[in-house]
Amino acid sequence: MDALQKNLLSEVADLHEIPSGAYNIRTNGAAMGRNSTENIQIISKEDKPGIDIIIKPGTKNESVHIPVVISESGLKDLVYNDFYIGDDSDVLVIAGCGIHNTGDKESSHDGIHTFHIGKNARLRYVEKHYGVGDGNGENVMNPTTVIEIDEGGSMEMETTQIKGIDSTIRDTSATLKAGASLVVKEKIMTHGRQKAETNFIVNLDGEDSSAHLVSRSVAKENSYQVFKSEVNGNAKCMSHTECDAIIMDEASVSAIPEVTANHIDAQLIHEAAIGKIAGEQLMKLMTLGLSEKEAEEQIVNGFLK
Repeated sequence: MDALQKNLLSEVADLHEIPSGAYNIRTNGAAMGRNSTENIQIISKEDKPGIDIIIKPGTKNESVHIPVVISESGLKDLVYNDFYIGDDSDVLVIAGCGIHNTGDKESSHDGIHTFHIGKNARLRYVEKHYGVGDGNGENVMNPTTVIEIDEGGSMEMETTQIKGIDSTIRDTSATLKAGASLVVKEKIMTHGRQKAETNFIVNLDGEDSSAHLVSRSVAKENSYQVFKSEVNGNAKCMSHTECDAIIMDEASVSAIPEVTANHIDAQLIHEAAIGKIAGEQLMKLMTLGLSEKEAEEQIVNGFLK
């Protein structure tokens, strides 16, 4: 792995060397390295590109890294990854993709991730997307996430995209059984003429299932963002969806919520707020010696934390 690829790996997975434990590192459309452990098996698919990550029931306090880095202009990468999280396990999965594109062709990565989360299992999933390059070619990422959570299981999903992705469509769908819970925390920043679309579909099928979806975004210059969420309460359940966005310059942001209660004890809430940075916030920081641009950066960074 060269210095450029190592930098991408650091940005998307906070890795400065090959990790201990289970990992699968993919570079420019091919496997660069892989390691399985006693409790976490990583197996190549035979019918299409991608891997199966199989976590043994009862596995605790272990992690698996599955980052992707692309440094070839014009490369279009597609993978299908399935995660089987065994009953009563508690694990961390760190994913993410970094693209360095210095050419004039589009480089893209589409990851289709399906999570099968067992009974009373707990998963924390962290995914970062990052793009860089001084060419005219676009960096494109279209992640698809499918989540199935069995009784009593839970998933916390953290997704971050704050630099260098010209176009993205992020599709996430989830089905929850009794007592299952899902927490999603999304952070996005766009600038220039970048486009970002987020689509959530959550089906709360089991009694006492719950979902908490939070999206925080900043749209600058002439960029465009749209947030769509559809939550269906099909049993006694609770959900809270929150979309907060800062709009700057000539950008455009849309929030399109949809909640449907199909059970008398379904409690579904959606909140959306879109607005510019308040003038008093800028003034307060500028009185401390910051320029207007520095003050904006401080506010944006704090908002996306």
